[in-house]
Amino acid sequence: MQHLIESVLNQIESVVLGKPRECRLALACLLAKGHLLIEDLPGMGKTTLAHQLAISLGLSYQRTQFTSDLLPSDVIGVSIFNQELKNFELHKGPIFNQVVLADEINRASPKTQSALLEAMAENQVSIDGNTYNLPDPFFVIATQNPLFHSGTYPLPESQLDRFMMRLSLGFPDLKAEKKILQANQELSTNIHTNVLNPEQLLEMQQAVQSITVSSDVIDYVIALCQVSRYQYAMDKKLTQNKAVLSSGLQCNPLSPRAGKALLAAAKAWAYIEDRDYVLPDDVQAVFYEVCQHRLEPQQFQPNQNEVSAAKQILGLVDVLNPLAY
Repeated sequence: MQHLIESVLNQIESVVLGKPRECRLALACLLAKGHLLIEDLPGMGKTTLAHQLAISLGLSYQRTQFTSDLLPSDVIGVSIFNQELKNFELHKGPIFNQVVLADEINRASPKTQSALLEAMAENQVSIDGNTYNLPDPFFVIATQNPLFHSGTYPLPESQLDRFMMRLSLGFPDLKAEKKILQANQELSTNIHTNVLNPEQLLEMQQAVQSITVSSDVIDYVIALCQVSRYQYAMDKKLTQNKAVLSSGLQCNPLSPRAGKALLAAAKAWAYIEDRDYVLPDDVQAVFYEVCQHRLEPQQFQPNQNEVSAAKQILGLVDVLNPLAY
């Protein structure tokens, strides 16, 4: 399967120029059965990445532009009474596709944002009291503009936590930007080759779940989560760890769900690297993207952001002796 992985990545990277790491992370998120949040300025390639990922994997795809007047029924669908048949018929919304792009999700109202919650958590939706299963594989990619842009609604913590990863594409380097400007748009953005099919993708997702994880790696993940909770422990006078006390670490604690997401993403990263076992390097490779949106700093620490908190946590845990933090 490794040659197929490389073929998928090569095709995506031929369109999303200069962003090989971000393309690998997006694929890893899908292989780990997670969902992806991409936060960046307009015009950075967020929609292009989502569309090309769906094309390369042969998955059904639909983009929904989230706006302030979008209703939950516009996302999940609605039951409409058929006068001729005298019964209700389900008109499915875009959520019933295998890859769903929720574009600019933070421009919609919180009520509409929450329409994605059950689907992302349970792979099913409830419409008029009836439950409908969603296709498998099922992958939500949501994009959002930075919160300083006008007309945006912050995603609640409960919904942020449903996204396995959050990443930012950022500006391309000079070489990549020159290629973007020189490229023939029709040739560069209209690649419609299906490298995989849904059945092959499901096989890969099952293979990722069977990746071996040693007890030492699990201890490392536990230690990273535990260190993030030290502010709570210090407030309760449960610890006097000098390294943590001197670090000034202030962040939201990582939940057990975050630990599971980190381990699942590390398995997918190892699979992409053509290994059947997880190394601490795999955990570190995905740590920022899995954890930074869960580590939103407490409001009384204005000089600290999620990235600096993640860096501090990684620095406080010894890979060789993780439980000695």
